[in-house]
Amino acid sequence: MADQRELHPLVEGQTSDEARPGRAVVTGGAGFLGSHLCEHLLDLGHEVVCVDNFVTGSPDNIEHLRSRRGFTVMRADVSHGVTVPGPVGYVLHFASPASPVDYLRLPIETLSVGSRGTFHALDLAVHKGARFLLASTSEVYGDPSVHPQPESYWGNVNPVGPRGVYDEAKRFSEALTTAYRSTYGLDASIARIFNTYGPRMRPDDGRAIPNFIAQALSGKDLTVFGDGLQTRSICFVDDEVAGLVALLMSHHPGPMNIGNPDEISMLDLARKIIELTGSESKVAFDPLPVDDPRVRQPDVTLASRELGWTPQHSMTDGLQRTIDYFRSLRSSAPGLVTTYR
Repeated sequence: MADQRELHPLVEGQTSDEARPGRAVVTGGAGFLGSHLCEHLLDLGHEVVCVDNFVTGSPDNIEHLRSRRGFTVMRADVSHGVTVPGPVGYVLHFASPASPVDYLRLPIETLSVGSRGTFHALDLAVHKGARFLLASTSEVYGDPSVHPQPESYWGNVNPVGPRGVYDEAKRFSEALTTAYRSTYGLDASIARIFNTYGPRMRPDDGRAIPNFIAQALSGKDLTVFGDGLQTRSICFVDDEVAGLVALLMSHHPGPMNIGNPDEISMLDLARKIIELTGSESKVAFDPLPVDDPRVRQPDVTLASRELGWTPQHSMTDGLQRTIDYFRSLRSSAPGLVTTYR
């Protein structure tokens, strides 16, 4: 962890934007969202160091990047520390289990990467004089009593509920990032990511869209929890990455919501996926999980005003591209895409 007397002068003497190297370190870079970020940064001409322990990330997500110039993979657990030789201009901390299936299975690891892992990622940014971007989440709003959710809303989170391991890990990482900014002058920003979907999601991810698509392609009933009237606002991964990179390249400290404000109920989403897949599946209802948020919708006024960013992909287009990806998995590995409930 950083020592103020030792590290603060390094931040004061960090390079300007013009001199800052374009090399980016992405923790969790082999995950769904992390791998898309790695690819996008490479497309923009940056060198990228992907750091991952492959607990929830997959080597398959970055296999197509391994031959690209400027791409490096480091197998490491950021919770135990991370050392990257050479200059670094950007540190993007995206390492964390992100789906309920994963963080309920890995509660200690989730809390560790949100605390120790964030310390180590921040220390790396301080030592390198790098711009830092934290991947936080809309889950910091919990089951919100304000709708839609602006960045000024403090949230309604149950710290001892089953989802608390993820929610509180991210809330702590936000507080820690803020402390590093105020204590060391670190150029750091916080992104609050809303429900993101697209190619490279795991069929067994456990979140609604991969579950629904997997079930529809298998001809199984789509599992909707509760009455299905709870809502989410889903953002296609290309739009999410564009917003995150725009925030990274700015100097805005955040927190900033990056998500699509188009809100849809889980029941309507299930019906939409049945329609797009041409499936004969029906909808089945299961009890609502504990602390499942009733609504979720980002207020993206800040991102639109400060970054000029708004989502560009329609829900139909994004879902169809995701369905096509799952179809390709199914054709290349029959039996892989199945129902998980």
